[in-house]
Amino acid sequence: MDKASNNDFDLIVVGAGMVGMSTALWAQKEGIKTLLCDPNPPGSGTTYGSACTIATYACIPVNSPSIFKSLPYLLTSRDSPLSFNVSHGLKNPRWMLGFLTNCRASRVKHISEALGQFLNYTDAGLNPLIAEAQSEDLIVSNDCLYVWSSRAGYESAREGNAMRASQGVNFDELTSDDVRQLEPNLQQPIHKGLLFKGARHISSPLELVTRMQKRFEALGGSYLAQGVEECKADDSGVTAYLNDGTQIRSRQLALTAGARSRQIKGTGATSLPLGTERGYHVLYRNHGSRLSRPVGWAEAGFYATPMADGLRIAGTVEINAIDAAFNKKCTDYLQVKSHDMFGDIGSPDDTWLGHRPTMPDSLPVIGYSKNSKRIIYAFGHQHIGLTLGGITGKIVTDLAQGREPSCNINDFSPERFS
Repeated sequence: MDKASNNDFDLIVVGAGMVGMSTALWAQKEGIKTLLCDPNPPGSGTTYGSACTIATYACIPVNSPSIFKSLPYLLTSRDSPLSFNVSHGLKNPRWMLGFLTNCRASRVKHISEALGQFLNYTDAGLNPLIAEAQSEDLIVSNDCLYVWSSRAGYESAREGNAMRASQGVNFDELTSDDVRQLEPNLQQPIHKGLLFKGARHISSPLELVTRMQKRFEALGGSYLAQGVEECKADDSGVTAYLNDGTQIRSRQLALTAGARSRQIKGTGATSLPLGTERGYHVLYRNHGSRLSRPVGWAEAGFYATPMADGLRIAGTVEINAIDAAFNKKCTDYLQVKSHDMFGDIGSPDDTWLGHRPTMPDSLPVIGYSKNSKRIIYAFGHQHIGLTLGGITGKIVTDLAQGREPSCNINDFSPERFS
């Protein structure tokens, strides 16, 4: 973008992951003069390292009544997908207590219903962007498979699976033999499986976002490889202060910076209990053909996904500071489990750490800032930002136009944390 023409935008979008890029493309598509700001290349953050699934079935929150019984094991076992930094937890009691409060059965049911209703709009938000970016070739329609290795694990998931069914999620229950017929290369014990019918995945989320960016710019949108440090809203608009000292004026601003959204001054987001679930992946470049669809190993807490770059093993949850050092124990865990799943496939060709933005109730924040209606929040999508990015971008565009959103967002209001 030519800095000589860096004013008079209708909308500044801060953050260029799937949510931010979707917002920018939806807005520019509707004739809103949009500037997208991110110091890093679009799609290169958490979007890049995801499990690649369009998880329309993912209406079960991380919050669960069973957490109180299982937490001691998850925190102390070496064979656990959860890593918890006690010091970080003590420094952030509001998030931790809020998370536990939302593990009550009544809250989990409400959260599941809110997510289920929102996920019903996934295709309406995402498909037009896929078409706009001419990216149909990146979308694989071959269902998604969950497997459980033990009867106890499967039985513990029954209530959650019943909640999925109540939200209209279409799945088939599979026997061990059924699973092995679909995916004969799986070597871990298998008790039962669920096949989520109609589920899709993306062979390269980074390529999808890159194509979306190209289309955004072709439509007249502007991208600036700078971070926004602060913004100030007034009666006529918003001034964004970039980290190179530049000031840019816009009618409105959308905060879509994921786990770093609280770091931008003047937005009012610092008052919200936004946390980070750090996630990891390992990649085996020459083993993508071992699966025909994403497979989630429920007890192990990760997905194995065949993608353009190879076989990605993505998952785990590390509760820690956003800028804490890379935790090799998490990638070591994924490597061990991937060998349990496929046999000796050697050492990973790549490892990665990303930051899932997570609210204590596993619901995103979408709506106006308490500071000003000229600032619109859209972050906190936890494990399903890739899935919900498209519809979130459509909703932010509605809000920026002063229109009623295309679906009910009351459960996602920032005011719920007042």
